[in-house]
Amino acid sequence: MDILNALVAILNFVIIPATAYGAQLAMGALGVTLIYGILRFSNFAHGDTMAFGTGLVILLTWGLQALGLSLGPLPTALLALPVAIAGTAALVLLTDRVVYRYYRQVKADPIVLVMASVGVMFVMNGLTRLLIGVDEIRFDDGARFLISVSQFKGWTGLDEGLALRSTQAITLVVAALACWALFRFLNRSRAGKAMRAYSDNEDLALLSGIDPERVVRLTWIIATALAVAAGTLYGLDKSFKAFNYFQILLPIFAAAIVGGLGNPVGAIAGGFVIAYSEVAVTYPWKKIAGYLLPDWQPEGLLQLLSTEYKFAVSFVILIVVLLFRPTGLFRGKSV
Repeated sequence: MDILNALVAILNFVIIPATAYGAQLAMGALGVTLIYGILRFSNFAHGDTMAFGTGLVILLTWGLQALGLSLGPLPTALLALPVAIAGTAALVLLTDRVVYRYYRQVKADPIVLVMASVGVMFVMNGLTRLLIGVDEIRFDDGARFLISVSQFKGWTGLDEGLALRSTQAITLVVAALACWALFRFLNRSRAGKAMRAYSDNEDLALLSGIDPERVVRLTWIIATALAVAAGTLYGLDKSFKAFNYFQILLPIFAAAIVGGLGNPVGAIAGGFVIAYSEVAVTYPWKKIAGYLLPDWQPEGLLQLLSTEYKFAVSFVILIVVLLFRPTGLFRGKSV
């Protein structure tokens, strides 16, 4: 029974939260890797794009709730998500027209576009704070749990309980559908093949009659949709606070680089590598050790790092990968 209790505890506190978090990071990293692979620069405004889009989702959610509209057991935010994606995509396309387009036309060095994206990041951060404020907001409604601790204990008779929140299940379903739709679009549609051709060889793609501006617009729209969806799922699973999306930029970039920057499959794998590493390193393993080794009573919590330092895990992994395998696990483009 102690082994079963240990397995349930690992599922409850490590596997389930890390899997949901990994799916959120994977979606964010997919947006980063698309922009890098096609537009050829690292977009540091990606985290604040997530924050702005999620802020729009919250405002629309409140409006829908005021009108009495909902999805029953599902969060109303899912109903607001498509409209928020459209609104955020319009802002991002305007930003591209005003800021990035000029640098593409003059064929500026990638570092110039990176610095421009830092400026855009601060502007979007300010817009988000004006839009929604700086306080922590919880906007999950509907059913809270698919499986609750008390239900699980009643079903199994174990001492350790298992909880599965509805937002965690929704995260996995939405992330899986988004990844499936993206890969199908890139591999099956004419527009997706044009984006891949433009990424592989820009000059040859132009000679083939591919419209570069259309590729750019599609890239921004898809990356924005992934960013807003990831940001909304992250906010539903935890809570919304504008500054948190600035912080999450590091693990998102770490996920993209670990998997192989510019490689969509690598972005997904990197998201889960970073998520599992962060959760495993910051989780106190004392309870698990108590189940597996009842005669051993450790003095500490068996926690390698406090949760305040979880982003340090992403940073260390990022540095190690850049030093020893700069193309990432799936051989993306070298940073």
